[in-house]
Amino acid sequence: MNSHFGTADYIIFILYSVVIIAMGLYVSRTKKGEEKTADDYFLAGKTLPWWVIGASLIAANISAEQFIGMSGSGFAVGLAIASYEWMSALTLIIVGKYFLPVFINQGLYTIPEFVEKRFNTSLKTILAVFWISLFIFVNLTSVLYLGAKAMDTIVAQGNGDTIIPFMIGLALFAAAYSLWGGLSSVAWTDVLQVTLLVIGGLVTTVIALQHVSPEGSILGGFAYIYHAAPEKFHMILKSSNPEFKNLPGIAVLIGGLWVANLYYWGFNQYIIQRALAAKSLREAQKGLAFAGFLKLIIPLLVVIPGIIAFVMFSHNIDSAHADFLLGNGAINYDKAYPWLIEKFVPVGLKGLVVAALSAAIVSSLASMLNSTSTIFTMDIYKPYINKKAGNKALVTVGRLTVLVALIIAVSLANTLGSIPQMFQFIQEYTGLVSPGILAVFLMGLFWKKTNTKGAVAGVLLSIPVALALKFLPIDMPFLNQMLYTFLITVVIIMGVSLSTSEYDDDPKGIPLLKKNFETGKAFNVSAYIIMIILVILYSVFW
Repeated sequence: MNSHFGTADYIIFILYSVVIIAMGLYVSRTKKGEEKTADDYFLAGKTLPWWVIGASLIAANISAEQFIGMSGSGFAVGLAIASYEWMSALTLIIVGKYFLPVFINQGLYTIPEFVEKRFNTSLKTILAVFWISLFIFVNLTSVLYLGAKAMDTIVAQGNGDTIIPFMIGLALFAAAYSLWGGLSSVAWTDVLQVTLLVIGGLVTTVIALQHVSPEGSILGGFAYIYHAAPEKFHMILKSSNPEFKNLPGIAVLIGGLWVANLYYWGFNQYIIQRALAAKSLREAQKGLAFAGFLKLIIPLLVVIPGIIAFVMFSHNIDSAHADFLLGNGAINYDKAYPWLIEKFVPVGLKGLVVAALSAAIVSSLASMLNSTSTIFTMDIYKPYINKKAGNKALVTVGRLTVLVALIIAVSLANTLGSIPQMFQFIQEYTGLVSPGILAVFLMGLFWKKTNTKGAVAGVLLSIPVALALKFLPIDMPFLNQMLYTFLITVVIIMGVSLSTSEYDDDPKGIPLLKKNFETGKAFNVSAYIIMIILVILYSVFW
């Protein structure tokens, strides 16, 4: 059943595109004669309700990196890769309770701005330049490349000729509403985008399960793949597993994955920016709890399809074996999700599923672009280039930054080439810098003795430490490398701070009052439910 992209699919996809762009422009409009302020453009006027924050967090997070990359890792590793999603749910609760109160009480626009208030302007600028570079050269390029590759596989049967046109199309689509409307356009359209990506993701999973099931049922499909590949349903991998180097057993739960998750959800501008734009702290916290519930279902949308594709490949169902083998005999893991869509989703529904995949890609692109422009405008342009810039100038520079970032990312994206497991590749190379930055932030937040010299030493020395651990003759899993880099950086920060400080506590240390960390009933109940669900999931699939 090889169903090509039909007229009905094109109509559905075009309709989706028009609705998203129109919605993005509509929600960001200003009243006649009013000027869009920096608050409006970069923080949506601080008016976002909890359900928009939660939906927007997931839409910003779930992209081609998950749909394509994590499905590829589902094919290669199995359910163990879902730890990135399920542990994120708990991380969101921790961020909501302990990090958000500090950020929102400080009235921040950007995460580098916190560094300036806690340490100094030089360290803020170093981190601002780092984040802009990371967003453009790693995040934007990888999302564009993976997204275009997926669209090429589904719409053009994977001949590769349409990858560059799809890259340009996705870039222009994201720019069409995010460039003009700013964060309010991005956040409000994300509500529709996340609804679509969940429905589209479920459609793909359901159809694939029905197809692999001997009796054509969803539950029968689950039973079939579970019995056909039981080794793919363990959350905690044994050291004998070839994928142990990516997910090192119990260390995933108590080690480096916490470094990756706390950095990503707590100190990543394009994620935390939604929470900074909330109506209130309580609203932001409820939004993070809502996002936590959504994270629990994501593996059903992105990991299970990868396992289904593995079962079909290993049993050569529908000639899957030949479809996944590259010319050199290697397996193309990241083909799993687009292959299932191209092969089994019928005409009509395929347009909906491709629209869902586009929603995941475009919403992430728009989020990264908005955050890149926010950091450049507020942390580099305003303090260094035009200190007296008014709202009009700031918004204009923000829009120009979006364009420049897109042009650079599109021109570089096609050079990524073929990487076996893109999701793991992105985690590993982001992991060279994230432990040091996480250490600086956590020490700056929760240890008043941390001073600027300690923070600068930590940031600068963490990368050589990470590289040294990476190239040691011992073959160490990269999540373990991240944990050790984090711990060594914490020791460096403590040592330098204690030996250079003139004070008992640093004057810029943040007073941590108990009342700041009090949370509402809705957030507390949500936190307990999420923790209970996680205990059940890990008990069942240990």
